[in-house]
Amino acid sequence: QVQLAESGGGLVQAGGSLKLSCAASGRTFSSYAMGWFRQAPGKEREFVAVISRSGGSTAYTDSVKDRFTISRDNVKNTMYLQMNSLKPEDTAVYSCAAKGVSRYGYTLPTVATRYDYWGQGTQVTVSS
Repeated sequence: QVQLAESGGGLVQAGGSLKLSCAASGRTFSSYAMGWFRQAPGKEREFVAVISRSGGSTAYTDSVKDRFTISRDNVKNTMYLQMNSLKPEDTAVYSCAAKGVSRYGYTLPTVATRYDYWGQGTQVTVSS
């Protein structure tokens, strides 16, 4: 089992940057593909980015490509989301999620229902 805890959210002006962290408990962090999702008020949860177990593969939703970068440190059991050139429409609660992957498996899930564990979320607010 994995417990996830996000941090790094806050209030930033449009054009600014934030770096979110997702700290995972347990010793098998590298057995999980990790993803970031966000949910704005009145909207459905939306996929943002995903990274493979090793960190060698990533995928992003189109609206954040070239602005956000997902990464992970399997020694520190932590995943990150560097967010640059933030826009007011990026305002949302950002949550990290973990998907268990078999030893020789590979997956980059972009659908929330495929994930096994979730953090509580951290608020990101971008002012115009």
